[in-house]
Amino acid sequence: MSTTRPHMPGDRGQDPDGAADDRAPTTGRDGRRLRLSGASGIVPLARDFTRQALYDWGWLPASDGERRAAAEDVLLVVSELVTNACLHADGPEELVLLCDQKVLRMEVTDLGGGEPAPRTPHRAGRPGGHGMFIVQRLCQDWGVTRDDSAPGKTVWAELAAPS
Repeated sequence: MSTTRPHMPGDRGQDPDGAADDRAPTTGRDGRRLRLSGASGIVPLARDFTRQALYDWGWLPASDGERRAAAEDVLLVVSELVTNACLHADGPEELVLLCDQKVLRMEVTDLGGGEPAPRTPHRAGRPGGHGMFIVQRLCQDWGVTRDDSAPGKTVWAELAAPS
């Protein structure tokens, strides 16, 4: 289900300050931040960055099938969000990952003005148009936030942490 609910106070972590550190400290959450603007090989870069975060957070190496499936879902959702920004918004600016004991939140910020949505009706046999359908199916929640003082948007998705 897509929502556009605003972030709760403290939900997005600290604003970027231009530092090279990829950690984005938050209250009760561990965070990572990757600037993607101007980078090449953006989708593999985002996946590698996310995979390393999953190792750091203990999701990988997977100790069982549930953890392995959860990690694969995270990597797929990140790939879809970043690819969507590449195809429909002139590329992503930043990837932010936030993790606590219950939820992993992925945020991709871009400068595009469009509104992502699953293509309806979904036609599984046709090429293309599956990205947001996949995000919708795999995630607990997803949505779009905008900052009225800046161009673009942040597309976010949340997955439950494995138990």
